[in-house]
Amino acid sequence: MTAIIDYDAGNINSVEKALHTLGEDTVITGRKEEIEAADRVILPGVGAFGDAMEKLNGSGLAQVIRRVAGQGMPFLGICLGLQLLFERSEESEGVDGLSLLPGEILRIPDAGGLKIPHVGWNSLEYPREGRLFRGIPEGAYVYFVHSYYLKAGKEDLVTAVTEYGTRIHASVESGNIFACQFHPEKSSSVGLSLLNNFISIT
Repeated sequence: MTAIIDYDAGNINSVEKALHTLGEDTVITGRKEEIEAADRVILPGVGAFGDAMEKLNGSGLAQVIRRVAGQGMPFLGICLGLQLLFERSEESEGVDGLSLLPGEILRIPDAGGLKIPHVGWNSLEYPREGRLFRGIPEGAYVYFVHSYYLKAGKEDLVTAVTEYGTRIHASVESGNIFACQFHPEKSSSVGLSLLNNFISIT
């Protein structure tokens, strides 16, 4: 059973649909008991860093996330869900993230006429082996929607990168914690393979 954390941050139903395609049982929930009883947890998200942290802190979900991640449960952050796992974001100065991983979220720089937000398909390179990408060849294309990007505090966290005006840390892995800036649930067969790799982790 995979718990998808519900904190009114979008893209939840598409994540659930992708998991159902893979035959995975899911629950969309904001209840502590259901999250803690799950086999794995996904934190999705579309929206603003500061608003999301306000909701997570106000509902008590921030503490639940820190607890289940700290206990070794497989945990996946998607898009905004990735950003919230880190320490801070230029989008919301003075707001602390969940700080489960070291690093910060920066605005994509204006460069070469590139449109911001970055919306579309980009290919991935793998600076190191990551369990989410088993069986997925380097150069695979995935779907992004974002104006801010991760600069991880430790390079050895980074399992996938892409280029869009700057080098973007597109996916990270640290023990039981995984995250991707792109949307696997919207990334066709590549995204389904990634999600299948995640739900296979015990």
